[in-house]
Amino acid sequence: MVSVYGLGNPLMDIILHADHTALEKLSAVPGTMNLVEYDRQRQVIELGSDPSYSAGGSCANTIRGLAWLAGGNRELGATVYAGAVGMDDNGKRFERILEEEGVATRLARKAVPTGTSAILVTPDFERTMFTHLGACREYRTDDFDFELLPQAHIFHTTGYMWDTENQETAAKRAIVEAQQRGVQVSFDIADPFVARRYRDALIDWLPGKVDILFANLEELREMTHVDGAPESILEAAGELAPVVVMKIGERGCMIESAGGVLHVGGERVEPRDTTGAGDSFAAGFLHAYLRGRPLAECGRLANRVASRIVTVLGCNYAALDPAAVVLS
Repeated sequence: MVSVYGLGNPLMDIILHADHTALEKLSAVPGTMNLVEYDRQRQVIELGSDPSYSAGGSCANTIRGLAWLAGGNRELGATVYAGAVGMDDNGKRFERILEEEGVATRLARKAVPTGTSAILVTPDFERTMFTHLGACREYRTDDFDFELLPQAHIFHTTGYMWDTENQETAAKRAIVEAQQRGVQVSFDIADPFVARRYRDALIDWLPGKVDILFANLEELREMTHVDGAPESILEAAGELAPVVVMKIGERGCMIESAGGVLHVGGERVEPRDTTGAGDSFAAGFLHAYLRGRPLAECGRLANRVASRIVTVLGCNYAALDPAAVVLS
């Protein structure tokens, strides 16, 4: 069996430190994800310092988090990750990292470089991403292992798959197959960029396709076009999925479902780097959800994991103490 089968954009993250003048030179909005060409990404890297490298991409971070939370316990099955990488060292490195962390991979190999994301971390601990998708853009429906899908409890993907028509088509087909096989679907909008660029397409498509929708306040404000209190935004977003989970930063999260609206308070920590915070939040939520815990408890674990991941550099689960986030 498979606990969660994820489909996303495999990226090697290059995490760098920079001050706000670097973002000004790049005319970049802090905290956003920017799709860039190779030359532009090299410019970004030159403006940063102290690079470190890790396997990344929103969906991969979530699947890695689920494997880490399981801690080798496969009572609900393995975690599986699919996407496209290049026939290069970064592609091999990405696969090796995931498998060492307990994730089974279904990676398609493409004759273009593996995608990379240069992440500038500013002194306020915000991260701004400059992503060159590379091989990610080449993922197609034929690359997906549909035979494995019925073994999954949950299929998880993100709005980043809407970056190309072939990626979007593959994600949509996987979701149709998941629904037909009784596999639940979770979807993370993942970035305000996604909400702005693909808003109309997602608004038309999401209802009836997704069981759990993850987004932050800014993303749902953009999706709903409601410029009011968080409660009003969440109420409007409730039409998009049976369970909508809205992240509200250090204040925690709000959850809309048939049972009403829950506010689950966050945990205050001293942040170091917000890379992967939303992705690890989804991992914590799904880990508890798979074990049949109430939605409030799912939210508490999600907040706990997200609050811990921002205390370390990068989305590095190995740097965390599992005892600090364990389910009681």
